[in-house]
Amino acid sequence: MEEEASSPGLGCSKPHLEKLTLGITRILESSPGVTEVTIIEKPPAERHMISSWEQKNNCVMPEDVKNFYLMTNGFHMTWSVKLDEHIIPLGSMAINSISKLTQLTQSSMYSLPNAPTLADLEDDTHEASDDQPEKPHFDSRSVIFELDSCNGSGKVCLVYKSGKPALAEDTEIWFLDRALYWHFLTDTFTAYYRLLITHLGLPQWQYAFTSYGISPQAKPKGSEGRSKRGCF
Repeated sequence: MEEEASSPGLGCSKPHLEKLTLGITRILESSPGVTEVTIIEKPPAERHMISSWEQKNNCVMPEDVKNFYLMTNGFHMTWSVKLDEHIIPLGSMAINSISKLTQLTQSSMYSLPNAPTLADLEDDTHEASDDQPEKPHFDSRSVIFELDSCNGSGKVCLVYKSGKPALAEDTEIWFLDRALYWHFLTDTFTAYYRLLITHLGLPQWQYAFTSYGISPQAKPKGSEGRSKRGCF
């Protein structure tokens, strides 16, 4: 069982947490209206946990992902705002622990028995272009692991682009929206982590990297074509 401790009001008392959050806690805590800035402390992963994950999944974990887990086995930071007399949860930044860094499969995507298979969606997959890399595939051509469930608004994924056995240099970070469309985020985990912190974990911030932007449900035009793909 992983030991976890909640640490509100970090201040400067825990420099290792300040390093982990790139100093964003100070900015949040000094911002008007922001309250309950909390990080759930997680112990570092042991090297054998990383080796076991690699052997189980037949994938070599990228060095920056390894270094992250050797610092903390997962990450979860939240903050709220005070509006009148009410405290409203707003920001949430999360990275799954190694035990929850699981491969996306048909069963993890759908709960309905008559849902289409992931292979049915391959017809809509576009190849690489000058401004966009080739999108991940739901079949054996790609190996996909969930980094963050985004509180149900999509999935941030570590994607191995060349199937198994999967090499560390073949990885990218992608966002899979609720309509099961892929959106490229970054080439490396480190770059994604900086994006996560920079956007403060605001709700649906990953949609800023889609063509339809944040809160697509607020934009009815063009949504009909996406709804046929289903959602998870």
